[in-house]
Amino acid sequence: MNRLISIALGLLVVFMLASSTLFVVDQRQFAVVYALGEIKEVVTEPGLKFKLPAPLQNVVFLDRRVQTLDSPESRPIFTAEKKSLVIDWLIKWRVTDARQFIRNSGADMRNVENRLSPIVQAALNEEVTRRTVRAVLATEREKVMQDVRKRLEEEAKQFGIEVLDVRVKRVDFASNITESVYNRMKSERVRVANELRSTGTADGEKIRADADRQREVIIAEAYRDAQKIKGEGDAKASAIYAEAFGRDPAFAQFYRSLEAYRQTWRSKSDVMVVDPNTEFFKALRGGAPAAAGPAPRK
Repeated sequence: MNRLISIALGLLVVFMLASSTLFVVDQRQFAVVYALGEIKEVVTEPGLKFKLPAPLQNVVFLDRRVQTLDSPESRPIFTAEKKSLVIDWLIKWRVTDARQFIRNSGADMRNVENRLSPIVQAALNEEVTRRTVRAVLATEREKVMQDVRKRLEEEAKQFGIEVLDVRVKRVDFASNITESVYNRMKSERVRVANELRSTGTADGEKIRADADRQREVIIAEAYRDAQKIKGEGDAKASAIYAEAFGRDPAFAQFYRSLEAYRQTWRSKSDVMVVDPNTEFFKALRGGAPAAAGPAPRK
């Protein structure tokens, strides 16, 4: 029984020693082999690998995939026009030299990110301060990112990494400037709106004045034409009356007497006090009619 226990313990020790000499390297990782605290080897090929048992040798793994570093905080940057901008950025990077990476930052990825952030911010500051707001926002935005990446290339080699890309995510004015910019934009829009309203009012008044003038001209021309036609009609009527009356003067005198009667009694309530034998009623008595009667008294 004791022999079996000894064999089992021996096998366990052998297994533990064997397992401490084997390690697996993933294709997404670097394997750094340490020997008594010094880097002995960096394994880049994936697969099953061998080493001396601990504590003679141990292994540290580094992620070789592309990493993303976002701006930890938004700091205002002054442009060439002395305008304060807040810029959010990110960079894409990966480990290329595991030995250099560990010598400078150790095996913790957060160490290199903490040291890299101020370097990126300084490079961005230098590029932005040489340009205007318009250039940073639109015309030279891509150029700013390319120049920042070039500035980081030498710095990145010291960390054992490679900077693959630099991106500007957001560009905005500082909070104390944003409100004044919005107020200025609002004032400008109000000014333009008022200008358009005043222009529209002036154009409306001009159109109304022109319409009124055309209306007066049309009315005057119509009145002139009406008076002309009326005058021509009256002239023709007078000619017809003169011709008709010239043929029968007695009838013409009788017709005038009737017109005088009609003009005298326009209403049933009209009353005239006059001598019946007067010349005015001669036409009613069957005698020679009078051309006109005396003025009526009501």
